[in-house]
Amino acid sequence: MAKTSQDKKHFHWSNKVSNEDQEEEEEAPSFNPCHQKEKDLNESPSPLTRKKFQTLTIARFRTVLTSLSKNRPNLLHGLGPKVVGTLFGSRRGHVHFAFQKNPTSQPAFLIELQTPISGLVKEMASGLVRIALECDKDDEKIKKVGNSRRLLEEGVWRTFCNGKKCGFATKRECGEKEWRVLKAVEPISMGAGVLPASDEEDEGEMMYMRAKFERVVGSRDSEAFYMMNPDSNGTPELSVYLLRV
Repeated sequence: MAKTSQDKKHFHWSNKVSNEDQEEEEEAPSFNPCHQKEKDLNESPSPLTRKKFQTLTIARFRTVLTSLSKNRPNLLHGLGPKVVGTLFGSRRGHVHFAFQKNPTSQPAFLIELQTPISGLVKEMASGLVRIALECDKDDEKIKKVGNSRRLLEEGVWRTFCNGKKCGFATKRECGEKEWRVLKAVEPISMGAGVLPASDEEDEGEMMYMRAKFERVVGSRDSEAFYMMNPDSNGTPELSVYLLRV
């Protein structure tokens, strides 16, 4: 009773084709070129033809998906337009920056700056902070095969803070130490504070600042992250720019 009329038609058609195949095998008529040509035009596509058609359709579908992933890589993987940003480091250590798709995910971008976190905190206390990270294009590689590396996968960056050069930044993998910090601040959507020092490490207390960032992709070679702070009258207190030149 749940089958539709279309399903029933398809079911009888399948039986009809099956019965005709059995009758053809039993009769085994003699070969006639004219009769065979007329028969080929009238009968339905063979299973082999249908299989080739399905294979071609799947291949075209995969080609479309591949094209979409190349043109819009952010739709299929990586970060979206809104990310979680965490700035952290020990009082005597360097600044670490981590961008996550959501508070529980692994960082899609984690770097360590040579800038001491105490110096960055003083810079932020004086007003707006603009951090620019620059890396070089591999010209020889681009000429041969094209630059297929995503901007967030670059390893070494030149660092500028409010226009002043302040060393280099290096991409890091999220180890046990970094992941422990991110898990500790996971419930915090926005704020700054200090985490107590770990018994296993002698680096002192861990300072952190956490907020949501708006991500803007200009091109394959430029991205920007603007801190979303409702108390700043629409002006981001902290912005991070990535540029490949």
